[in-house]
Amino acid sequence: MGPPGAGKTTVGRIVARRLGLPVIDVDDDVLEATWKMPVAAKLTAVGGDRFLEEEGEALCNFSASGSVVSLTGSNPLHAGAMQHIKQTGLVVYLDVDTEDIIQRLSRMKVNRIVGQEAGVSMRKILRYRKQFYEKWLDMRVLCGAGDTVEEIAEKVLKAVERYQNPTTETYVSTRSENKVSSKDKTYFSDVLLEGLAPDGGLYVPKNGLPKIDTREWLRLADMSYPERASALLEKCIHPTDIPAFDLRTMVFNAYGSNFASEAIAPVKHLTHNQYIQELFHGPSASFKDLALQLMPQLFAYCLPQMCNYLILVATSGDTGSAVLSGFSGLSNGDRRRTGVLVFFPEEGVSEIQKLQMTGYRDSNAKAVSVLSDFDFCQRAIKRMLGESGLMGHLAVEYGTVLSTANSINWARLLPQVVYHSSAYLDLFTQGVIRFGEPIDVCIPTGNFGNAMSALYAKQMGIPIRKVICASNHNRPITDFITTGECDLRGRQLVASHSPAIDILKSSNLERFIYHVSDGDGRLVRDLFTRFERDQYFSVPEPLLTKIQQHVLAGWCSEDDCLAAIRTVHAQTGYVMDTHTAVAKVVADRLQDGLCPVVVCSTAHYGKFAPAVLKALQFQNVPEDLLEQLKELGSTASRPEMHGHMIRCLQESSSQAHTVCQADYSVLVEAVETMIQDSFLKVM
Repeated sequence: MGPPGAGKTTVGRIVARRLGLPVIDVDDDVLEATWKMPVAAKLTAVGGDRFLEEEGEALCNFSASGSVVSLTGSNPLHAGAMQHIKQTGLVVYLDVDTEDIIQRLSRMKVNRIVGQEAGVSMRKILRYRKQFYEKWLDMRVLCGAGDTVEEIAEKVLKAVERYQNPTTETYVSTRSENKVSSKDKTYFSDVLLEGLAPDGGLYVPKNGLPKIDTREWLRLADMSYPERASALLEKCIHPTDIPAFDLRTMVFNAYGSNFASEAIAPVKHLTHNQYIQELFHGPSASFKDLALQLMPQLFAYCLPQMCNYLILVATSGDTGSAVLSGFSGLSNGDRRRTGVLVFFPEEGVSEIQKLQMTGYRDSNAKAVSVLSDFDFCQRAIKRMLGESGLMGHLAVEYGTVLSTANSINWARLLPQVVYHSSAYLDLFTQGVIRFGEPIDVCIPTGNFGNAMSALYAKQMGIPIRKVICASNHNRPITDFITTGECDLRGRQLVASHSPAIDILKSSNLERFIYHVSDGDGRLVRDLFTRFERDQYFSVPEPLLTKIQQHVLAGWCSEDDCLAAIRTVHAQTGYVMDTHTAVAKVVADRLQDGLCPVVVCSTAHYGKFAPAVLKALQFQNVPEDLLEQLKELGSTASRPEMHGHMIRCLQESSSQAHTVCQADYSVLVEAVETMIQDSFLKVM
């Protein structure tokens, strides 16, 4: 299936020959045989609208099996005909570059196609038709500009093989030894709902992520962010888990008018060779929206009909409001079966972050604070997910299963691969680089999820030279990358101006070590079992060398963080938040200037207004949060103030919220109470 000029007939013949199957061309073997006249003559005789109806009727009366069928370019415009076709066959869409199509049609001396009215350009009619091809596809074959019909046919064969073999896209725990029996296969939908592997490890794709060739990346460069996301995620999520059309629908729902920037994650020049990727244009004003506007839809799609799910979230500030926003967008039916409980450190988030979470009002979703730090909250959730007795009790007593939306869940991490890929493509389209030239990426990181997603983008073919991890004075990642040691013995978390990375125990380091050790699950299990017991582990020297080939790391003091905000604003008028400032400082120190560096701006500066105002040396900082934001808005020439955050503050007032002691049993009790309140209500 595909537009006129996509090469369907020729590709169909090659595929049929390779598979040893008969080939049927709908134009020649169905329509002309039915009508007893050439297709062009029929179109002239009856006109475009009637032609589509009669073409559809002919296809509805056609059936075939064990063959390769080349549809016409207009077949997908007839819903009844395509429903008939899909009942018995696999529909493969040849997504061919528009310029290639127009050149082929020109060589074929075709200047008009079915449904093209006078004065309508060929590009416009092809763009219009694309929605119908997207609707009916089972598999997309993304064709690079200049791909030959032989190369396209090879891609079709691989796509069909992929569709027929979902077992090639299973997941394993970072602590497994890859001895997985056929009955124990774990698929994307399983991973999404379970969150954490039964052995305490994190799920990863058994065979890694797919490598994308250069010509396909170049096709993606001309696409919008939602189109890029749809095409990339189709390659990473098997269509038997989530069909391509349904996935595309969810992606376009996730990345639309809910983002303040049409570009979703725009890349802008900051200074010298530094570019900033603004990841804060979503509803909660942080990079977490890029994953959490999509993940809840994926979750609801895969949710079994006969049970409820409670999503547990530990947050150091940004994840909580992003999760609450994301799940609030689900349908009423899905929300009745899905609850969200957020745990956040009472003293470890900014006032605006706290208001964003506690001001949220929904019977099935709430945030409670804990008199401890993020690490305690995350550790408690991982313990709950790993306790078979607790999970069994909740399932039997309440028909409820626990899961998580933290980045330990693979489905939280995967959408983040898209924006790292998109940043590179934007630099290419802006003329900053030629495709294939390297870039560095500098990321303020605490739990290592954002950095890990950049490494997965590199695995898929994005030429990222180094991922630079930036820490504040709580610097476990910097220490580990530098020394190969994870040492939390006697170490205390110290509050900072960048609270979202106030983390000592970085869960996604487990995925990274699995990745660089070539999938050595035994090593990972031994290291993290020792870490849980002794609060310490070290990696062998050869492995540390491999780690440092991929990643650099540095840290930034509180004074340097504030100074960077002040200096950049003075030089450019741009106001960074505190986390972005941490990344800027570390990029300045570690990046060698030999290639562009993308600094990930993970939050809008307004979320941390008091610290930013201090950095800009405001003398009389107002106590009212809205007044603080007005002061900042009048100072910053870019980026603009975040409208959704302003509305959130205007509509919210300081609300009393539940505060829990730092006691595991108290958090378990909060979970059970939440389940009772959410799913046992008398209607």
